[in-house]
Amino acid sequence: MAVKIRLARKGRKRKAFYHIVVADSRAPRDGRFIEKLGVYNPITDPATIEIDFDRALDWLQKGAQPTDTCRAILSYKGVLLKKHLLEGVKKEAFDEAEAERRFQIWLKEKESKIDAKITGIEKGREDDKKKRLEAEKKINEERAETLAKKRAEESAIEAAPADSVSMQAEPVKEEEKAPASASDEATAEKKAEAKAEEEVKEEKAEATPPDGEDLQSESVKEEEKAQAKEEAEVKEEKDEVVEEEKKEEKAKAEAEEEKDKVVDEEKKEKKTEAKIKEEKDEVVEEEKKEEEEKDKKKE
Repeated sequence: MAVKIRLARKGRKRKAFYHIVVADSRAPRDGRFIEKLGVYNPITDPATIEIDFDRALDWLQKGAQPTDTCRAILSYKGVLLKKHLLEGVKKEAFDEAEAERRFQIWLKEKESKIDAKITGIEKGREDDKKKRLEAEKKINEERAETLAKKRAEESAIEAAPADSVSMQAEPVKEEEKAPASASDEATAEKKAEAKAEEEVKEEKAEATPPDGEDLQSESVKEEEKAQAKEEAEVKEEKDEVVEEEKKEEKAKAEAEEEKDKVVDEEKKEKKTEAKIKEEKDEVVEEEKKEEEEKDKKKE
């Protein structure tokens, strides 16, 4: 019977984790197995690997063949290196103390590399957050500057018509100051009537705002709408960032729950194994008692 160390898939769709098992090569992937050695979860970053080091080493020494993925996992945890060192001890290349010393040196280097990788991942996430916040700040500052410029231009346009009205009023005052002769009384009366008509027209014009002011008010409204849209877009971007953080937290919580489930399953399996062992021991004891009784009867 060819025995293999391989992975058995567990978990749900797109959230898969794996059990590292020893099984017959003829058995299906997720079917019966001889012994469970550990758990491999590739969802986390870096991947979490929990393995029974001594049992995995024992199965390798017995001749169990790991698959490519399991070989990489065993190499990552140092099981293959320990097997290689023990073979060197058997060949008397060095003693067990030297083999243990070499293994501990390798283990320390491996742990330092893993710690450096974890710190690098955390630092990269923090840098990404800082870059996003800085980009948002720049965008908000640019939008504020453009809005301030537009408002300054609008205030200048609103001030310009008032100056032109004052310029038009000055010649009218000069005409009022000019002396009227006796011979030009008829023309003066006509001018007075014309002035009265003009004043009526001006009062009507003041009651109805000119087209320019309507256009200015419309442009102000459009700018306010654009500003509201920009603020809404910024708010949506912030909400997206918050939702992504919530999703990451949920994923972490789900991964922890799955780990707890795996631990509970392992505990249940150990309990069932212990019960089976106890039952076997009871059966063996009963068989022994029966044999002793038979021997006594024969005597």
